[in-house]
Amino acid sequence: MKTRILGASGLEVSALGLGCMGLSFGYGTATDTPTGVKLIRDAVDRGVTFFDTAEVYGPWANELMVGEALEPVRDQVVIATKFGFNISDEGKNLGGVNSRPERIRKVAEQSLQRLRTDRIDLFYQHRVDPSVPMEDVAGTVRDLIAEGKVKHFGLSEAGVAAIRRAHAVQPVAALQSEYSLFWREPEAEILPLLEELGIGFVPFSPLGKGYLTGAITPDSAFAGNDFRATSPRFNAANLAANFALVEQLKGIAADKGATPAQIALAWLLAQKPWIVPIPGTTKLHRLEENLGGAEIELTAAELRAIEDRLGDIELTGDRYAPANQALINR
Repeated sequence: MKTRILGASGLEVSALGLGCMGLSFGYGTATDTPTGVKLIRDAVDRGVTFFDTAEVYGPWANELMVGEALEPVRDQVVIATKFGFNISDEGKNLGGVNSRPERIRKVAEQSLQRLRTDRIDLFYQHRVDPSVPMEDVAGTVRDLIAEGKVKHFGLSEAGVAAIRRAHAVQPVAALQSEYSLFWREPEAEILPLLEELGIGFVPFSPLGKGYLTGAITPDSAFAGNDFRATSPRFNAANLAANFALVEQLKGIAADKGATPAQIALAWLLAQKPWIVPIPGTTKLHRLEENLGGAEIELTAAELRAIEDRLGDIELTGDRYAPANQALINR
């Protein structure tokens, strides 16, 4: 597995990481712990060194799984986790955000225990908290870095103003936001800012939450415990309208002798050398397929062809239901 460095931070990780959320949260029935632990260790065996989790995934179940899986190889991997949602002491998601300094410190201590480690390599604010000045958030993480409990500071789904304010207090190593052939909003303002400030970019949902694998069709339906059941992007009308992009991607992949997922990941990696996607999966064969995307080199001509075939397709549907959409800071 090739490696990349996230911006100017010096944090070196595998060119593709593993988004672990779906093992325990969000996409239907959770994977049992032994199966999830094995998949994470299979990823390590195949060269993945970058693993993404968060306290809210469960809550807590995902951090516990990641901690168990990576404890034997802790010094060989980079673990990212997140604070910022309002979680009770009993592990219940109370709704909304909470990045008060005392809450950040509490999450850090609890995450260290759940992850079975003495340091968090990359500690993201999961969503911007409008009630807490960004300077206080960044300053708290700066203090945790000084204490050796955290190595690097990250933001997730933050807008330009929030990124600048945070970076002025404590350099931001990485921004995590959705980015893919299916969702290209970051290209307008976010990517130029990250390049200017030397911040790495970690795209989540690099396969469009399943769209870009080709496995989702206009007839697909989602279980009630799968968040896509409430996402406007995945309702029947939008599934049908957006399928044109998937069909074009399938043709491009066939021409290259690859799968749609591999082309989608190779395209992301070709955008900037400091981009590190974190596709998630619960299946070993999908993991191996995704990792194959890191081995595909797209020529300038192929990238232009992708742009020509996909760039003018208009996609429809918000990413989240209204309550969650409102938490995105732009």
